[in-house]
Formats: sequence, structure tokens, C-alpha cells
Amino acid sequence: MPSLWKQPVTTKILADIHKDTAVERLGIEFLEVGDDFIRARVPVDTRTRQPYGILHGGVSVVLAETLGSCGAAFAAPEGQRAVGLDINANHLRATTSGWVTGTARPVHVGRTTQVWQIDLQDDQGRLTCVSRITMAVLAPQGGA
Repeated sequence: MPSLWKQPVTTKILADIHKDTAVERLGIEFLEVGDDFIRARVPVDTRTRQPYGILHGGVSVVLAETLGSCGAAFAAPEGQRAVGLDINANHLRATTSGWVTGTARPVHVGRTTQVWQIDLQDDQGRLTCVSRITMAVLAPQGGA
């Protein structure tokens, strides 16, 4: 299968563009870039738990949006930008420790929109959250 990516993308590139952002502060780590997916993980610790001691649902959404947005950005032609239109998440299982790993794969990569499916799993491989993000692909902005 040919690679989906229209621009060079590696875990190092992804980590570098997220320096000094929420992604870095939450401890999200980029693990793997395949021909049609990106994988990252977030720790379940004091930075990411809510008062009940479980991974905050918003952190799951941050991981999902990060993965889907990165996928869309690097699957778009150079010079174009991908911005979020809609995201949803279904939280299926609570996680109290370890890591939650997300994998983003495209459902649709069109000229003006993209849809990405992001599945999050705990350390035992159990599905914790499923998310879908719709991205708008914008033409380059004109310079002045």
C-alpha cells in the first residue's frame, strides 16, 4: 500500500512541533507513524486524572484530536492547512493507571474535508474511547 502522507512525517517531527504546547505538558508521546496511521500515548497520572482517579475524558479527546489533526495535516498537500470542524468521543472504559494509546486512521481523505477515526486502548489492549474527527482542508492563505 502506498503511503498516505503528502509531506514528510516522523515521530520526531510530530514531537518537535508540539514543544511548549498542551500535548507536551500532558506527557503525550508519539510512538509510530505507519503508511496510513499515527499512534501516540498519554500517561494516566496526576496531570491527566480527574477527581475520581480516572483518566479525564477531556484528555482522551485531546489525544484523539491531536492524532486526527496531525494525520489530516500531513495527508494534506503542502501549503494547505487542516483545521477541525467537529469531534466526538464515546468513553467506553475508565483507566486509573498506566498509559492510554491512540491510533488514528483515515475514514475519508478528500480535497476539502477529511474524516479520521481514533481508537484509544489501555495497557491491556481494551478499548477505552472511540473518537471521530472531521477536518476542513483549507487552501493556502494569500500573502500581502
